[in-house]
Amino acid sequence: MSPSDQLEGAPLIKPSSTDHPLHEQVVEACRSVYDPEIPVNIYDLGLVYTIDINEANEVNVIMTLTAPGCPVAGEMPGWVAEAIEPLAGVKHVDVELTWEPPWGMDMMSDEARLELGFM
Repeated sequence: MSPSDQLEGAPLIKPSSTDHPLHEQVVEACRSVYDPEIPVNIYDLGLVYTIDINEANEVNVIMTLTAPGCPVAGEMPGWVAEAIEPLAGVKHVDVELTWEPPWGMDMMSDEARLELGFM
């Protein structure tokens, strides 16, 4: 999809590589990382927007945080990379923060909503 195919101002976020053999392992690794202020993992919180895994098994994660002023903004990408890097077959991990689209509570999984008492 080219930038001209998207709405003006829309983020250039690719779909995840859900058909890659490493995808589920990478998702589980993301589920091992928690926002220290919220007792729910970052994947179920909806903070992980894209998991892209190429043919060389290089993993690119595009994620956000609950707020731009999040106190762990500088550390969270490293935590995510450290969770994914030990997986067998992973060659390289790059984690990118984005603020578009902004995170909202509607991005949480049903499990996260239940855990936080929103259901």
